[in-house]
Amino acid sequence: MEYLPNILFALVLLIGVGFFATNVKKLARNIKLGKALDLTHNKPQRWKNMAKIALGQSKMVVRPIAGILHILVYVGFIIINIEVLEIIIDGLLGTHRIFAPLGSIYDVLIGSFEVLAFLVIVSVIIFWIRRNVIKLHRFIKPEMKGWPKNDADLILYIELVLMFLFLTMNAADFQLQQLNAPHYTQAGSFPVSQFLVPLFDGMATQSLILIERTAWWLHIAGILFFLNYLYYSKHLHILLAFPNTYFGKLDAVGKIKNLDSVTQEVMLMMDPEADPYAAPAEDATEPEKFGASDVTDLDRLQLLNAYTCTECGRCTSECPANLTGKKLSPRKIMMDTRDRLEEVGKNLDANKGNFVDDGKQLLDDYITREELWACTSCNACTEACPVSIDPLSIIMDMRQYLVMEQSAAPTDLNNMMGNIENNGAPWPFNQMDRLNWKDET
Repeated sequence: MEYLPNILFALVLLIGVGFFATNVKKLARNIKLGKALDLTHNKPQRWKNMAKIALGQSKMVVRPIAGILHILVYVGFIIINIEVLEIIIDGLLGTHRIFAPLGSIYDVLIGSFEVLAFLVIVSVIIFWIRRNVIKLHRFIKPEMKGWPKNDADLILYIELVLMFLFLTMNAADFQLQQLNAPHYTQAGSFPVSQFLVPLFDGMATQSLILIERTAWWLHIAGILFFLNYLYYSKHLHILLAFPNTYFGKLDAVGKIKNLDSVTQEVMLMMDPEADPYAAPAEDATEPEKFGASDVTDLDRLQLLNAYTCTECGRCTSECPANLTGKKLSPRKIMMDTRDRLEEVGKNLDANKGNFVDDGKQLLDDYITREELWACTSCNACTEACPVSIDPLSIIMDMRQYLVMEQSAAPTDLNNMMGNIENNGAPWPFNQMDRLNWKDET
């Protein structure tokens, strides 16, 4: 019976980490459904981007209030969970505050953790007020109704509970230390939780131990729950922001990718030395499909983007099409891509790794053509994203499919492309008549 708590802790830890590993495996499988890319070039710049954007939160502070609060929550939550290492060791070995021999260093660490925990609580409350009381416009867009809103609130509640459990655990521990309870060695500095100690005045030692142990167990169980909940939440960006910023595109923000096959054809047309009737080179390959109509037509970076989306709405709040009342929301583009990818993944799970046609696709069933053609391709969404997500690339790939596979461009665009083909310009004038305006004086 002496080792029963240790065995139970090891079992809880094994289950939590096991489920997390399963989710990571499923996540990697789904992302690999996209087309492979070679993103190994210019590694120094990629490391720099990851350090600056994901770790340094450089794009978050463009909006100072939200940015600073986010940094407090992010840094606080990560640093406080360093104590998880001590909890795990204590849980497995049956010790208590095993790092206490660090002395004054340990006091500084615990004290810092508590201050950060308090700042996290304050920040989370402000975030909740911004979402549910002030109701900032970008948080009440149509795509945020239902689960997205509930998910955002649930995350805030979880963070709040975890911080209070941490402080309650420390407060009870501190009181037990003052009572010289066995097993509770004098260790740590408690600048915040000491204010909770009066709540425990007059309590018996056994009652305090029960409170401390309950908070301890709930804290670690909550962290393991939160870790596994990430896969189903917008907070998956906590993990994916790092690879997403590392593998993000390094080209100029306004540069739009062209299809290689089309580029080669245009270059051939512009080469006066080329033989237009020559047979294609043996190694020339034509794409199976131009553009994208479903998630498997997208590349792996685009699918990683979809899973990394924080649903913060900065992209949508900067989108000129959305601001003028158009249906397009870059955030919804990413959310729809992720939802469709999840649907495809569940299809694979249900059919032993084989995809069974479900009669659906990303185009039309999730993202409408009206949304795609509302985009001005200005790149404001990509510029605004705090974790380097590129909604425009998905929009352009789906447009390419509509134009090159279905000839389904809007009438005005078809007219323009016809004029370019026939007249060498987007205007409906013969090349010989273009300068006639100058004679009309």
